Parts: sequence; structure tokens; C-alpha cells
Amino acid sequence: MNQRLLDQQTAFDQKEHELVRQDAVLSEKERYLTKLEQETRRDEEANEKLKKRLVDKLEEVGSMTREQAREQLLQAVEKRSAKDIALKIKATEEQANEEADEKAKEILVDAMRHAATDYVAEYAVSTVELPSEDIKGRLIGKEGRNIRTFERATGVDLDLDEQPGVVRLSSFDSVRREVARQALKRLIADGRIQPTRIEEYVTRAKQDIDKVMFEEGKKLCLAVGAFNVPHELMAILGRFKYRSSYGQNMIAHTLEETKIGLSLAHEVNADVDTVRLGCLLHDIGKVITDEEGSHVDLGVKLLKKYNLPQSVIDCVAQHHEDTAFTTKEAILVYIADAISGARPGARFENYDEYVKRLDTMETIAKNFKGVSEAYAIQAGRELRVLIDPQQLNDDEAVVVADKIRDRIKNEMTYPGTVTVNVIREVRASAVAS
Repeated sequence: MNQRLLDQQTAFDQKEHELVRQDAVLSEKERYLTKLEQETRRDEEANEKLKKRLVDKLEEVGSMTREQAREQLLQAVEKRSAKDIALKIKATEEQANEEADEKAKEILVDAMRHAATDYVAEYAVSTVELPSEDIKGRLIGKEGRNIRTFERATGVDLDLDEQPGVVRLSSFDSVRREVARQALKRLIADGRIQPTRIEEYVTRAKQDIDKVMFEEGKKLCLAVGAFNVPHELMAILGRFKYRSSYGQNMIAHTLEETKIGLSLAHEVNADVDTVRLGCLLHDIGKVITDEEGSHVDLGVKLLKKYNLPQSVIDCVAQHHEDTAFTTKEAILVYIADAISGARPGARFENYDEYVKRLDTMETIAKNFKGVSEAYAIQAGRELRVLIDPQQLNDDEAVVVADKIRDRIKNEMTYPGTVTVNVIREVRASAVAS
């Protein structure tokens, strides 16, 4: 009897303990549900506030045109992102400057030292002196037959009225002009000026110039250490002797650029032979005048015809950033080209075009909000932009510099590079009396 009572008591105690445990679990769940209910209520309140703001915004937008809504959205996004963009630009520039500036200076100075050349470019107009004025009449011939034959055979215009005792030869193609100059000198020396003799001397002059161009191309290849260039390409390279770009003779430019490129290639462990051929052939399309297309496209087409390595073709195709760079060798050819063309005194332009280019550059900068003045200096290689500190802060000034640079790059054609420097100056004054 007593044992049964003890067993019942034990069972009762166990049930009581289990009930206490379950009560604790239920209490914990109740607290969790209460907390969840509070969080849900807060979320609902937040959603209601957001809903109200969106409704208000929709009511505001509803009175706008599509363009007004788009403009407001763009302004909001630009305002929010301007600071982030400026910070990223500053951080990137600071890191790049700290890590690369000194090393880049050393490499480029060394490359330019190795590239020193002693070549005097020929900028003068082609002219031929006459032993006497009566030669002009014989050059014209009966009813103008001689001058027409000469111009037709050479593709060059003869100007007999420029000045006494001189004949001026006019043609955009300097090779044709040189052929005409040599043929004309031989005709004058011979004295027998007639259509058949004209054609004979023009043919001889063309043959002689072809030989000269081949020898010049061969000399250029040997000067840069390129010994595997096809003879046909050597002859085309020889045309550089009679061609200039922005007033810079192309043999001088090519020789200088190749030396710079080779020096850079050694510094960064690039493929030296690829850079050598890329620099040597990068402008070969400029002397192909009988086909349509940019000099880059014509050059690529020509190199493919003679089965040049694809790595060299890529250098030519990318040296004006027409396509994205795919190799470091292509980047080096681009850099060497820019250095050779951008150094002071390397190139010149027609004065009117020069003034127009600088004026356009300044106008682009002045069209931006907050720009008070803009000056193109250092022959157009730097654009100095003054910012109104009341309209733009420091971060916005960085963004404006970036935008001006992009517009100049996309809308203008210029030799070398243009540096955009934005200056935001705050002045404060106080008078003590």
C-alpha cells in the first residue's frame, strides 16, 4: 500500500515538473510572438509612411511631362553620385601618381634620350628655277599641248605665273610632285620640250623615284634593326621620305617612334620584335593614296596581304585607340607614337586651323555650369579652367574636369594630348578699421 502511494507521488512529481517546463516554453514563445508582433507593427508603420511618400511623389510627377520627370531623376542621381565619383577619381589618381609617376618619368626620359635623331624635314613648296623666261612659253607649247601632257602624265599642276624665273609644282601627293620636279629639270636641260619627250622623261623619273624610295625604305628598316620586312613593304616605307604628317617628316617620326618604343619594350619586358615592327609600320597606310579608307584600315589591310604576324597587325590597328588594346605591345606603340608627335617642335599646323582648334577647346569648357573662364595654353596642350566657387564645390570640380576631358576627346581632333586643369579658388577678405 505504501509502495503504491510512493509510486503515485513520484509520477505526480514528474508530471508537475513537465508542466512547469512546458509553461516556461510557452512563456518564451509568447515573448517571441510579442516581439514579432511589435516588429511587424513597426514595419507596417514604415510601409505606410513609404506608401504615403510614393503617393505624394506620384501626385507630383503626375503634373510633369516625361522630359521634366526624366530631368529631375537625372539630377537626383547625379547629385547623389557626384561625391562618390569624385572620391573614386581622386583615389585612383593619387594611387597611380604615387606608384607610377617617378618610374614613368625615368623610363620616358631614357626612351626619348635614345630616340635623338638628326633629320631635317623638307617643308618647302616644290619649285624649279628656269634659266630664262622664254622657257615658260615652250613649257606651255602650241595651244597648251605641252603643259596639258605634263600635267596629265604627272598628276601635278604647273603654275607658271607665281613669280619670274620659277615654276611652281602643286600636288597633295609629294611623290608625284618629286617625279614632276625631276622630269621638269631634265626637260629644261634637254631643251627638246614636246609631248613624246615629256612622257619619256616622266617615265624615267618615276623609275628613278621608285629606286630611291626602295633604298630609303631599306635604310629605314636597317636603321631600326628590322631585317625581315618584305621588299614590297620596304618600297612603300620609302614613300615616307616624301610625306609629312602635321609637318613632321614621316621617316624622322617613324625612326624616332621606333627608338622610343624599343626602349620602352626593354623596360617592361615586352616582345621587342613586335614593338619594332609595330612602330615601323604603324603609319604605312598614310602613303597609300589610291584606295579609300582611314590610314589605320589601309595599313591593316596591307599587312594582312603580306602575312605579317597578327600581333604586329594589332599594334597598327590599335595605335589610335580605334579598337581596344589587346596586348601591352600595342599600348607601347601607342605611347611611343604620342611621345614622338607631342614633343615641342615636332609638328606644326596651319595657323588658322590652330587658332580655330584652341577656340573650340575653350568654348567646350565654358559651356559647363560653374565655369567662369577657360584658357588654352602651351600651344593647346593644356586647358586651364577657372571655376566659380559659389556654384561648384571641390568634388563637383573634379567631375567637371572629367566631363570636359571626355568632350574634347570625343569631339575634337588634335595631335598629342590635352591636359585639363580645373582651378577652384576661394578668396576671403576682411577690413579692419
